Amino acid sequence: MAELWDIYDINRNKTGRFCERDVGPLKEGEYHLVVHGWVINDKGEILLCQRAPHKKHPLMWECSGGSVIAGENSIQGMIRELEEEIGLIANEKDAILLYTEARDDFHDICDVWLFRYNVSIDNLKFNDGEVIDAKWVTKEEFDNMFKNGSIVETLDYFMKIYYSIKEM
Repeated sequence: MAELWDIYDINRNKTGRFCERDVGPLKEGEYHLVVHGWVINDKGEILLCQRAPHKKHPLMWECSGGSVIAGENSIQGMIRELEEEIGLIANEKDAILLYTEARDDFHDICDVWLFRYNVSIDNLKFNDGEVIDAKWVTKEEFDNMFKNGSIVETLDYFMKIYYSIKEM
């Protein structure tokens, strides 16, 4: 069955309409909800996931995330994505909403979530074929990876908010 998304207006109100993933662009003023989930451990390291070779931005590194399915809210979608992509069972009470942005270029409203977990890479499971590897990186390693083009470029916002995250 095809993945359906709720369609929202710019004010994050559901329109009562749906769209099917990969069927075509949304109209001007229409948005779907996406989530990015950043996991940071007690050392301040960032968990990055490597995209599968068949995906857009093949073999690049990113956080977990994706589109929220019709009927889900943002945190439900984020928890589902973490479990599907890396086998991480997250808890809603551990989630902090860091940032929300309506992105006209993507016709989406992007919610950025933070989780603090100390999970071993060996305990992660790449269930859905979207992610093939994961690793913990320091802020400096993240900066270097971004500069050398190893991290998906649309995640440039993360370093702008990283310092405020470390202080939470």
